[in-house]
Amino acid sequence: MSAPLAAVGPSFYWYLTRGSGVVSLVLLTASVLIGIAGSMRVSGGMWPRFAVETVHRDVSLMVVVFLIIHIATSVLDTFAPISLTAAVIPFAGTYRPLWLGLGALSFDLILALIITSLARRRLGYQTWRAVHWFAYASWPVAVLHGLGTGSDTKVWWMLALTATCVAAVVMAACMRFGRSENTPAALRGPAIALSLAVPVGIAAFTALGPLEKGWAKRAGTPSSLLAHATPSVRLVSTSAAVPSGPVTGAAPQPFTAALSGKVAQNNAPGGALVDLNLHLSGGARGRLRVRLAGAPIPGGGLSMTGSQVDLLKTGLTSVLSGQISSLEGANFVAKVSGGGHALTLNVRLNIDQQTGSVSGLLHASTGNP
Repeated sequence: MSAPLAAVGPSFYWYLTRGSGVVSLVLLTASVLIGIAGSMRVSGGMWPRFAVETVHRDVSLMVVVFLIIHIATSVLDTFAPISLTAAVIPFAGTYRPLWLGLGALSFDLILALIITSLARRRLGYQTWRAVHWFAYASWPVAVLHGLGTGSDTKVWWMLALTATCVAAVVMAACMRFGRSENTPAALRGPAIALSLAVPVGIAAFTALGPLEKGWAKRAGTPSSLLAHATPSVRLVSTSAAVPSGPVTGAAPQPFTAALSGKVAQNNAPGGALVDLNLHLSGGARGRLRVRLAGAPIPGGGLSMTGSQVDLLKTGLTSVLSGQISSLEGANFVAKVSGGGHALTLNVRLNIDQQTGSVSGLLHASTGNP
């Protein structure tokens, strides 16, 4: 069984890294489109040229701001071994070196564009224009970086967003090469053909690379972080010392109880262990102890390979033990039994990432949930 324990894995930095990366791609695409539109004079007289240039500059500066957030949070998030040097110097890291290096290269190109734009008067128009055209390469490099190492590459909305960005830029580029008087007639056909080949190449790469099984390993993810690494841990029931014997108490009845307690995650050889120690209150008194074993997955979370659930409830003479049968985020269903009795536990949890405090609700039933 493999399911992400999202509630105890991803950090605040990981969410910021994902969000800032997506926003950076959208803003960078907008900057490229505005730049192409400005070069084609398509404002229709509604906007003066200096207004278009101002918007283009401001959007480009926003790209840099979000990229700085993206870089800072990826470095601060301790899940992946990404250093500040690897984040800004292309191909200097050990974590997915090629794809992370493309991201660093894209950032450096954008930074060069911003610096030369601010010093445009001193550099001269020809030098600035040469750097400006070269910096346009930052966009396809950024797209490949996102596809190659992004946490959401396989998610439908991220694929749709990336496809939309690619389609918009390709259409704008074709219009630019087809209508611009500055493009020699002999180069228009090859330029348009190259522009049309870009989305085909990106689509082929995505299908044969990031969307294929085993991409994380091929991309250069360290083996210690791979989701399929099987932890060499053994789950031991905390109720092993409870003797089994004849049942003297009444059969357990369905009940609902509030849960409160703590969560702890510890490293284990080849994986990690997550322990939940919860107290029952309200509709019932007792304790619920849960242990999950698995391997950390890129971007946060745990790929579960084993579990142990123990319910100690006032009124029962034996501990009910079992395993998780369904896990989704911080919610799970477990089947426990003992002393000839059985219950199905439907658990909904809220976990505070900062303090490790847990609250939630337990519904126990004698049939299927």
